Amino acid sequence: MTERPWILAETNWRAVSRTTYDVAVLPWGATEAHNWHLPYATDVIQCDHVAAEAARLAWERGARPIVLPAVPFGVQTGQLDIPLCLNLNPSTQAAILADLVHALEGQGIRRLLILNAHGGNDFRAIIRELQPRTQVFLCTINWWSCVDPRPFFDTPGDHAGELETSVMMHLTPGLVLPLSEAGSGAERRFRIAGLREGWAWAPRKWTSISEDTGVGDPSASTAQKGEAFFHAVTERIAGFLVELAASDPADLYGDEQGG
Repeated sequence: MTERPWILAETNWRAVSRTTYDVAVLPWGATEAHNWHLPYATDVIQCDHVAAEAARLAWERGARPIVLPAVPFGVQTGQLDIPLCLNLNPSTQAAILADLVHALEGQGIRRLLILNAHGGNDFRAIIRELQPRTQVFLCTINWWSCVDPRPFFDTPGDHAGELETSVMMHLTPGLVLPLSEAGSGAERRFRIAGLREGWAWAPRKWTSISEDTGVGDPSASTAQKGEAFFHAVTERIAGFLVELAASDPADLYGDEQGG
């Protein structure tokens, strides 16, 4: 048995052939600039660690999730003018996901969690289109929003702010530059009220809204805040994995609730 049998990339065929997996977890990140102080792989690093720890906790509770290798590219259509922000269009994501689901279905996996780590990725429409064509139950979690971040951070931020910086300081401190080298993360907001207030939506042109590619002030970040939030998130996702693993995809709904 390998040291982390819930991580497919570290697991061999002998172990895989002897294990019945309840649910597959597909971490999906992005490769993009994160202010001046965080690495381009921030989203990939975060979703890999969150998936691994949540799966470990789920294994301790008797479930058998398997974490697939992370997809390192996301939707970057608003950052194409930033060097080496590497884009996958949503239609490409849909094709990749369909191929992976087809493979999993043929191998007996009946539940798949897409663990998203990038705000530009939105898998809901993709899942709506793919679900009628597969017997694999599909669901998704944005790891950074499954727990309310406000009790953990002064100002969590939207991108490379206090939340992401703190988590990276906890997970991979050697990849985080000193906060004195970080940009302010100041954001230029839409002039149109509905877009500015959030009840209307349009994609943002990143170089028009931020000087440093960050959105959110990272100056109050600490590894201690990141550790506390990471543990809260992985506990919640582990609980979800345990429930999902024990579920019957053909019987997911309980009794009717009164009005």
